[in-house]
Amino acid sequence: MPSSPDDWSTRHSVLATARRTAALVNVLSDERSDARDITSVLRDFGESDPIDLTPDDVAGMREAAALLWEVFAAEHTDTAAAALNRLLRERTGRLRLSSHGGGSPWHPHLDHDDEAPWEEWFLTSSCMALTVLVWDSQQPPGGVCSSPSCRRVFLARGGGPERRYCSRRCATRERVAAHRRSRSPSGAGDGEPG
Repeated sequence: MPSSPDDWSTRHSVLATARRTAALVNVLSDERSDARDITSVLRDFGESDPIDLTPDDVAGMREAAALLWEVFAAEHTDTAAAALNRLLRERTGRLRLSSHGGGSPWHPHLDHDDEAPWEEWFLTSSCMALTVLVWDSQQPPGGVCSSPSCRRVFLARGGGPERRYCSRRCATRERVAAHRRSRSPSGAGDGEPG
């Protein structure tokens, strides 16, 4: 039985799609991840079974993730917009509406057809969501974790101070490391607060 239009719209909102994009970029950036890991993320974000990813699908999605990583790495709105404009110009089809043959509410697509390969669907749906976020906030859609041991991408949403880390865990780890450096004998005279 198809889900209600309200449920479908919530699971496929711009923000939900952008969150899925960040999660997929992160899992695909890890060379140790495989089709099971990627399928798990897709299911977590509402994709229906069957999800049968081939090694070629995974390779194509990794390439798309690398392109999308550049958008998250953009420190300025103009840079994020330029990266998205390049992807929209070079990698997507024309904007169209689809209901997947009546199986879902009408919604926009930039892939070439409803049977597009996984990598095309991932790249184009992600470009659309990230484009709307830039449009809406007039800021880059996210960032890359400042922790040298992490480098995961994240969405930057809401007010408050600029976000530098993907999680509280990374922020805490870096704060503890900075504190330890400031307390070590080699850090005593480097001007860092004690």
